[in-house]
Amino acid sequence: MSAIEQPHNTLGSGRLGFSSEADLDLFVTKLDSFEKGELSSDDWRSFRLLNGVYGQRQDGVMMIRAKIPGGILTPPQLEALADVAEKWTLGKKGHFTTRQNMQFHFVQAADVESALRRLAETGITTKEACGHSVRNWTCCPFAGVAEGEPFDVTPYVEALARHLLRGPYSSTLPRKLKPSIGGCCGTDCSQAFINDLGFLARLREGKIGFQVLAGGGLSTLRRSALVVEEFIPATEVLEAADAVVRVFHRIGNRDNKAKARLKWAIDKIGAAAFLDAYFAERALIKKEGGVPLVLPAQPEPPVLSAGLPQLISRLENYPAWAKDSVRPQKQAGFSSVTIRLVLGDISVSQLRALAHLAAAFGESELRATNEQNVLLRYVPSWKLALLHQELVAIGLAKSGAKTLADVTSCPGTASCKLAVTASRGLASLLTDAIEARPDLVAAAPELNVKISGCPHGCGQHYIAGIGFQGGMRKVKGRAVPQYLVYLGGGIRSDGADFGRLVAKVPARRAPQALIRLLELYVAEGRGRGPVFWKEISVDPVKSLLVDLTELSEIDAIAEDFIDLGETQAFELMQAEGECSA
Repeated sequence: MSAIEQPHNTLGSGRLGFSSEADLDLFVTKLDSFEKGELSSDDWRSFRLLNGVYGQRQDGVMMIRAKIPGGILTPPQLEALADVAEKWTLGKKGHFTTRQNMQFHFVQAADVESALRRLAETGITTKEACGHSVRNWTCCPFAGVAEGEPFDVTPYVEALARHLLRGPYSSTLPRKLKPSIGGCCGTDCSQAFINDLGFLARLREGKIGFQVLAGGGLSTLRRSALVVEEFIPATEVLEAADAVVRVFHRIGNRDNKAKARLKWAIDKIGAAAFLDAYFAERALIKKEGGVPLVLPAQPEPPVLSAGLPQLISRLENYPAWAKDSVRPQKQAGFSSVTIRLVLGDISVSQLRALAHLAAAFGESELRATNEQNVLLRYVPSWKLALLHQELVAIGLAKSGAKTLADVTSCPGTASCKLAVTASRGLASLLTDAIEARPDLVAAAPELNVKISGCPHGCGQHYIAGIGFQGGMRKVKGRAVPQYLVYLGGGIRSDGADFGRLVAKVPARRAPQALIRLLELYVAEGRGRGPVFWKEISVDPVKSLLVDLTELSEIDAIAEDFIDLGETQAFELMQAEGECSA
């Protein structure tokens, strides 16, 4: 690397950044070529997507996706995110995704370069955040602090992300490749089984290593990942990742983007042929000299400071907040605190406040989660009440983190070209409906609710206990927004389960449908989790919802033709999305 290509190191925690000035300079050069007519619109679109700049449903504005490997954010980075949200977004907020990225919507095209440069100043890159590339590496946010974990995978996620970023194949794939790493306590909290490439931490005869997975995914073809190798030594993790990427680069479908993900390629040639190709590539990499693993240095963990005995907050909601949000760490005297962000949104002032709180109460880092929340770790347990008071002051002390009330949703028609429905509008209504029934929340701790505005599943509704997918139907010749209801999805320690479609409910009736399903679960399936929905006959569930699913010309009302959170009549306005551009 030349000096200009060296990643920035202004993170304040000893971590190296991932940005490069060369990326930004090339972005400006390509933009100039496009504006002069020297670069076609298709070539410009492909290039900007590979640099995390995505077209929105609305003309003239862009979405910027900040790539955050492992979801790890330092105070300077939080300040940079706040600056971008404040200066260049219409809504003055950021949005955390289910892949631990942050997205900024409604950025004027003329402001994109300024936003990218501000992010890069603190090591944040958008390189390969979109497009046919190796996407963001997601990681269990509790890695390093979870009781019983085989080992801390944090340095490995950083090494993998750094190794593949700007690699020879990483931006020339047939389609996107989503990777993940985790393995806390033998679970799949990192959702490796629904990723194209996954690693789960394992111990074998006292040696650390990984189980290797490939070919998982959601959308119209749902697959639980194939176990490629039961165990590899941890030192071979880069070689295994390279092998999967190389095979995908070679066998992936470059003619039909709708069938180009790795799962399609494996289905086409068969699991055995894919494994043969993988092991042949592994052997070739060894023959080429292998890929030595050098783990990046990690910040020293905080030392427990002496303090007063645990203070009890005088604020009324402290017990409920602590019950949902606080988890003891394996490091005695410390706790991790999940900060619930409704629909993944966070304001400018909240980003700035969290930058301060991460330094004052934790390890000078935050970690984003795949539930669209953030995690503050290494909080001395005696400071929990004080932290709670600080979170109350900035509007981030909402209880219900990781419970039924903590609804996950994609942006939907608020910005996405592919979306059918306003999924955020439904998410708000469902959240209100659930929070109005604390009895159901308490009785169904094993369930979750996830929403996507289209079949692609960015809101992960296919792996929800109760999932909603946006769609439409026609009544009186007019379009009515509706949701397909899926039941029984989830992630196990050894695979993924995908929900069964049980009903199609007009959007405004979805809250009623949810409450009925929850009441059925509490009455007959309490404590069984998603497995209840897998085993129960579909017929009684359909009967339970039949009056809600039917919508005739007679009983349709004006509101049925207006999407949730909208004021105008609903109409299908899908455009060519850039997910497969």
